[in-house]
Amino acid sequence: MSVLSGKKILLGITAGIAAYKSANLVRLFIKLGAEVKVIMTPASKDFITPLTLSTLSKNPVHSQFYDTENENELWNNHVELGLWADYFLIAPATANTLSKMSNGTCDNLVLATYLSAKCPVYFAPAMDLDMYKHPSTKENLEKLQHFGNIIIPATSGELASGLFGEGRMAEPEDIVSFIENDILSKLPLRGKKVLITAGPTYEAIDPVRFIGNHSSGKMGFEIAKTAANLGAEVFLISGPSQEQIKHSLIHRIDVVSADEMYKAAHQFFPEVQMAILAAAVADYKAKNVSNQKIKKKDATLSIELEPTKDILASLGANKENQFLVGFALETENEIENAKSKLQRKNLDMIVLNSLQDKGAGFATNTNKITIIDKDLNEKIFELKSKEAVSIDILNEIILKLDA
Repeated sequence: MSVLSGKKILLGITAGIAAYKSANLVRLFIKLGAEVKVIMTPASKDFITPLTLSTLSKNPVHSQFYDTENENELWNNHVELGLWADYFLIAPATANTLSKMSNGTCDNLVLATYLSAKCPVYFAPAMDLDMYKHPSTKENLEKLQHFGNIIIPATSGELASGLFGEGRMAEPEDIVSFIENDILSKLPLRGKKVLITAGPTYEAIDPVRFIGNHSSGKMGFEIAKTAANLGAEVFLISGPSQEQIKHSLIHRIDVVSADEMYKAAHQFFPEVQMAILAAAVADYKAKNVSNQKIKKKDATLSIELEPTKDILASLGANKENQFLVGFALETENEIENAKSKLQRKNLDMIVLNSLQDKGAGFATNTNKITIIDKDLNEKIFELKSKEAVSIDILNEIILKLDA
């Protein structure tokens, strides 16, 4: 999955012949799972039609502050467009537009949105050779980068004038690749490897029955997704779960029992920088597993149980430089029990859930957590979606790693 999947991309098109390439840009962004909205300068419509771009983006295309054909139409809010976007790309960015951007001129919707944007702004220059080399253009390019905008350098090639040289807008595939690589290079977990466990474990009694719990794996899967979106390579060890995940940086390892999860966790733990154990691992398993289905004969059935291997404690005992995070699901004396677990198992952080909190626990889309660090500092969070909770957990870990 691309780092652009699920992102909101605003594409600003200005009046250069390279505007014809913008159709392919929209198509590539959509293919990667991004949502795209397009705004145009009025003159850019001479090079490519709004109909083409709205069809490809599946969103209306705007080029004016309001629709002149409908006096009752609301204005196209440039501030709202700028706040909507996760990334703003201006391609092609003509010499005229670059000059206006660097000097704060605001005479069309693209420029007004640029001045309102709070997100990273990328621009891909496109003009003829002599225009690109002109001192005023070079000054504008330097000024825009000084403002924090990100240039996607022009390439050399045949230009519309018939000349051959620098000034040609980068090809759409190269623009998309440039943006992806730029985003990845700035992600806080870029280059890190993370081990995450999720879901329940099933401990067999016979070929049909097992001891299990109600864990869905939602929390662990959300943490895995967030870690990958922050640039980490993730080893997700999951017990039986209906949750699905697809990301180029996530390696899913499916297991069933606590013993299988123990072996997988110890296999990957030496090569990771952090481990987050969110799985609800069974504490006990049947001492003797029947080879045949146990028939119902008596009014009662006794099964002798023995403890499973403690994955979290064993990793805590073997950790070197890894940052180790555990979870505690409690029903009473929550804080005291969580702190005890943190210290006994040599953790760097523990995430506490309480089944007493409405909206927290198994098989819900929300969670309410308290994070306790190794110095026993507590941080309480409100009830949030599990996606938002995963962001809180990773942000806390990043703060600790950077401290």
